[in-house]
Order: sequence, then C-alpha cells, then structure tokens
Amino acid sequence: MAATFEVPRRAMAIFAHPDDVDFGCSGTLASWAERGTHITYCVITSGQKGTHDLEMSPDTMARTREREQRAAGKVVGAQEFVFLGHQDGELEVSMVLRGEVCKAIRVHKPDAILTQDPWRPYQTHPDHRVAGWMAMDGLIAARDHLFYPEQLREGLKHHRVKRAFLFGTAEPNVWFDISGTIDRKLDALKAHESQVKDFAALSERMRAWAATVGGAWGLEAAEAFRYLELG
Repeated sequence: MAATFEVPRRAMAIFAHPDDVDFGCSGTLASWAERGTHITYCVITSGQKGTHDLEMSPDTMARTREREQRAAGKVVGAQEFVFLGHQDGELEVSMVLRGEVCKAIRVHKPDAILTQDPWRPYQTHPDHRVAGWMAMDGLIAARDHLFYPEQLREGLKHHRVKRAFLFGTAEPNVWFDISGTIDRKLDALKAHESQVKDFAALSERMRAWAATVGGAWGLEAAEAFRYLELG
C-alpha cells in the first residue's frame, strides 16, 4: 500500500482512448489532485470508432469523445489536455508517434507518468499495447538531448521522468487508497455518455472491482499499478 508515497508535483497520464484513464486510474489521480498535483491528460487516439450507431460519423464521434474526456478530466482535477488525434484501432509502434509523446512530455514536464501496461499478458487491444509502449519509449527519448533534437531547436528542453505507474497491470506492486475519491471516479466515467449505457450496472461493477483490489490491504477501495523507478 502506498500510504507513504510522495505525491508527484506534476503527473501525465498517457493512454489510448478517451475513457481509458477513467477506468484505469482516475481515483488515484483525483486523490493526487486534492493534494496539489498538476495533472495532464495525453490522449493518443480520438476514439472515433467507439460507437455501434450506424448513423454516427467518425468526425462527430471524435468531437463527442473529446468533449466527454474534457468533462471527465475536470471532475478528476486534470488541468491540461493533449489530444494527438490518431485513428482509433490503428495505432502502431513508430518513431513518429514516439516523437509526439516525447514532445508532450518535454512540453508538460511531468515528474511521473501513468500509462497502460504494455507487458500485460493477453492484452488483446492493440491500441492499449501501443499506448503503453509509446509512453515508455517516449519518456526515455524525452530525457536525452540527442533524441528528436529538432524539438530542442524549437525551444524545448530535454526532461527526465523519474517514476512510471502502469495501470491495467497483471503484476501490481503498489496500491493506492481511493476510498475517498471513488465517487469522483464514477462521476468521471458517467461523463462518457457515448460509451456508458447502463451507469448503474457499471457503477456496481467498478465499486466491486475497487473493493476486490483493496481488500488485501483492508481498504474499502483501491487501484493497483506496476511501479517503476527510473534512473
């Protein structure tokens, strides 16, 4: 349990789709925000394929999901948003995408990042895998001046991220108490109206999941991460 963890001064969540962060770690982020953490969301895709409505256009879906993510982020306490605008379901590991994530890190200068665990066994969604890889590869690139030097010529500085928290992991090694913020997590999820059709059922599932995660530590509700300290 992470009762003694130093809360980061600045944190950036890097994730594949609008709503991933709210399912994965918004309770922890809300508790950090209450203690003064400056939070930035970096959303890699626009989530434009996230609908079963045959009349919905991708552009309209993308605008809807950006609006929902901004509303959800405000509930949690996020202060800045980066929308990279990639195609939902089509993310690939590339130097171009690594550079975009690297630039976001250099611009916003987080002390810690939170991202999807790319090493999770049987992670079936390709975007989730790629988002995690690009977050980890991007933070490595961001720290060294010879990676993407054109960004430094634009006036940015290289930046070293000291901690990473991988959510959706099968091998957690740190847990955060979200007993005081689970209601805000659920309110954030409720903001994703295009994705949440039965909020009562979702709320019940999320409370049960958080209780299961926290149960081993005697917590009413918790979120779990694979924590990495970075040199």
